Amino acid sequence: MEEFNNLKDVTEEYIGQFISFLPDLLLAILYLVIGWWLIKMLIKYMKKFFVKKDYDPALSNFLATISKWALVILLLVSVVETLGVETTSFIAVLGAAGLAIGLALQGSLSNFAGGVLIIGLKPFKIGDWIEVNGISGSVKEISLFYTKLNTFGNQLAVIPNGELSNSNVVNYSGEATRRDAITIGISYESNIKVAKQTLLDLLQEQEDILKDPAPAVVVTELADSSVNLSVRFWARNEVFWDRHWYTIEEGKRRLEAAGISIPFPQRDVHFFDHSKEKATAEKSV
Repeated sequence: MEEFNNLKDVTEEYIGQFISFLPDLLLAILYLVIGWWLIKMLIKYMKKFFVKKDYDPALSNFLATISKWALVILLLVSVVETLGVETTSFIAVLGAAGLAIGLALQGSLSNFAGGVLIIGLKPFKIGDWIEVNGISGSVKEISLFYTKLNTFGNQLAVIPNGELSNSNVVNYSGEATRRDAITIGISYESNIKVAKQTLLDLLQEQEDILKDPAPAVVVTELADSSVNLSVRFWARNEVFWDRHWYTIEEGKRRLEAAGISIPFPQRDVHFFDHSKEKATAEKSV
């Protein structure tokens, strides 16, 4: 009979504790349901925002996933705290684990952060011709960790995004037009005005060379073996190299037809006969 009374007392004690705990439990469940619904709605609107702003799908999905898990962790911590559980040690463990993972993946996280900056800020896009750290090529692929370039010789260059985002990048395709400056040397005996006019006529008759800004031919240097002319013009990116190669080849042909010589490096060598000086010196002795 005594054992029955003890069991009854224990049961009544647990029931009382459960009843006193029930409001906190119901409140925690309510927090969990409402919080989960709010997280789903927030992630849904976030994905719509990324699509509207034309963000890269890989970046959009990753940011949405990271945001979702961060919000879920905050929700769980809030729910646990509502139940009266001490969350200080739990948060400390999460912080220590995050720090350890961050230190272990320091290089990868740097590349990831660089990828986020590149995809978000868009300093270049797929198909652009860029140069970075002495490597130039057409952008083939932009991922979260690496960027791949096709070089002029069709080699595949894989550059970590951490290095790429912290380097000086030249984007040759960033603007619709591009200026060229071809150096052509003529001999000192040649007529500079005739040479300049010949090259300027060549530029002006090419339809793909822009008239505004106007093309120009200027003297840039009086070099050792030549007078150097700079042939300058603007052209659209898609026809730039065609105009570049054509101007060099046709420019040489027209200068030669106009009687303008294009010299090669040369030196004047003077010979002195020291035998007479030596003989005079011997007689004086």
